[in-house]
Amino acid sequence: MDNAGYIVLSRMSAQLRATAVIAHNVANLDTPGFHGSRAVFADHLARARATELPPGGRDLHFTWDRATWRDTEPGPIRQTGNPLDIAITGAGYFAVETPQGERYTRAGRFTLAADGTIVDMGGNAVLSDAGRPLQIAPGDTELTVGADGVISGRNGEIGRIRIVRFENEQALLAEGERLYAAPPGADPLPVDRPRLVQGALEGANVNAVTEMVRLTEEMRQFQFAVRFAEAEHERQTSAIDRLLRRR
Repeated sequence: MDNAGYIVLSRMSAQLRATAVIAHNVANLDTPGFHGSRAVFADHLARARATELPPGGRDLHFTWDRATWRDTEPGPIRQTGNPLDIAITGAGYFAVETPQGERYTRAGRFTLAADGTIVDMGGNAVLSDAGRPLQIAPGDTELTVGADGVISGRNGEIGRIRIVRFENEQALLAEGERLYAAPPGADPLPVDRPRLVQGALEGANVNAVTEMVRLTEEMRQFQFAVRFAEAEHERQTSAIDRLLRRR
């Protein structure tokens, strides 16, 4: 394969991943607290080593798959009326206890486990600002959640939901559609004045129409790269045939 083939192959690989990232966004349009992502690409410059090259043929531009950028803007808030649905309207993440350790999420769809522990959709215990699972005593009804995260029941205050933030949210490691792990060496910081809304959920911060338009465009770009690769293959085959006939 010559340089043109390698260059178009790098473009095809990039377009394929961009399509996969957008398809993942579309699949999570209804996932509470989901933050959409974008593939980030750049030019990777390389020097051709042939001794005789046409003017401008020494610099080669490959597509460089650099990273995935996460949109951290809050999603729309939707009222549900469920007292254990809680939305964060500002910065921050809920802290939950998982078998792999502490994880963080914006998805505030919580329920009560059999022992009264407040858990997320995956059954992970929601943590208090003291680092312990929040538990509701039997018969403690009429739960209220203040904007500052304090949970109270008929028998008084139960605890405060732990809300944390990170200096660099882009460094958070996604685990599935809802959970994030802290990057190595980055400790979560407490949010001094969280803004919570009881009886509401934060929706995904992706727009269905926008994502479908982007998905269509990325697929067209991939098809263009495929056609270019096919044309390049035909050109090389034709050149080889002509050389063989001359011999």
